[in-house]
Amino acid sequence: MKSRSKYELDEKTIIELFRKAGIEGAVNIASLGAGEFNSVYSADAGGKHYAMKVAPVNAGRMLTYEKNMMQQEVYYYSLMREVGISVPEVYIEDFSRETIEADYFIMERLSGKQLDEAELSDEQKQIASAKLAGMVAKMHSVKGDKFGYRQSGLHDDWHSALKSMVENLIKDCGNLKRKSKRGRKLLYYIEKNKDILKEVSCSLINFDIWPPNIFCEVEGNDVKLSWIDPERCLWGDRIADFVCLDFMNMSLDKKEKVLEEYNKGLKNPIIPGREENIRLSLMLAYLALIMEVEKFARYTIFHFGYWRNVIVSNLLYKNAFKQLSEL
Repeated sequence: MKSRSKYELDEKTIIELFRKAGIEGAVNIASLGAGEFNSVYSADAGGKHYAMKVAPVNAGRMLTYEKNMMQQEVYYYSLMREVGISVPEVYIEDFSRETIEADYFIMERLSGKQLDEAELSDEQKQIASAKLAGMVAKMHSVKGDKFGYRQSGLHDDWHSALKSMVENLIKDCGNLKRKSKRGRKLLYYIEKNKDILKEVSCSLINFDIWPPNIFCEVEGNDVKLSWIDPERCLWGDRIADFVCLDFMNMSLDKKEKVLEEYNKGLKNPIIPGREENIRLSLMLAYLALIMEVEKFARYTIFHFGYWRNVIVSNLLYKNAFKQLSEL
C-alpha cells in the first residue's frame, strides 16, 4: 500500500545489497506485500527465494515507538523461533546505515499465501484458527520482568508502560500539529484503573495479529502457519492480543471460540470477567489512538489508509469508551 513512510530502492541498489550480503545473481526483483511502513522486495538467487525489508528513514514521520523498530523485529523472530513458532530465517541484517541510510535485512521468503488470501475449506479455516490461537499462547509463554517497547524504554509495571505509550502518542500527535482529545480521555481511564493494571503479569505480545502477517500453506487437509512482521511486539498484558483475534467481537465475553482454542492446555487460562474486559477495552482504545495518530504521519487525505484509519479508530474508540464507562 502507498504511504509516505516507505523508503524506495531501485533495482541496481537492491542487487548491490544482495551482493554485499554474499548473495550473487539476484533476479526477479519486485516490490512485495501490502505493508504500509517498511518497503519490502522479493528476489530469487541460486535457487532460493528471498525477501528484503527496508526501514523508513524520515524520523519526523515516525511515531515514537516506531523508531529503530526493525532492529526489534529481528530480535523477536529469534524469541518466537525458540518457543516453536514457525518464522522466516533471517540471513543477514545491516543496521549500520553505511551502505544505505536505512536499516535493512534479508530473510527467507515463505511459500504459501497470506491467511486472508488462502482458499481454505471450512474445516481448514477451523484448523487455522485453532493453530493461530495456539501460536499466540506459545508467544505469551515468553515472560519478561519489564513492560513496554524495548526501543522506547521499559517500565516496572503495565500501568506505567501503558501510560507512557499513550503519552508518547499524544506527543507524536502534537509534533504533527494535531491534537487528540480521545487520547486524553484514554489517559483518564488508565489512571482510573491503575490498580488493575499494576497487577498484570508480563508476557511477550504481538499486538499486530492480522491475517496478512500470517502465512498459510495447505498440506493435504492440514494447514501450516508461519508468522511474519513481529516488529510491533512489546512486553505487556497478554489480553492485548485479543484485540486482533476475532476482531469484530470487541468484548472478551463474545470471543468464546478463540478463548477456548487459546486456553487449551494452559495452567493459567484467560477467564472473562470485569477486570479482563477493562484491560481489553483499554487496548482497544490504545489501537484506536495509534490509528488516529498514524494517519497524519503516513498518509494524506487522498490515501485509502487515511480514511480506513478514520473509520476503524472511531469504531474502536466508541466500543472501548462505552465498555469502560459501564464496567
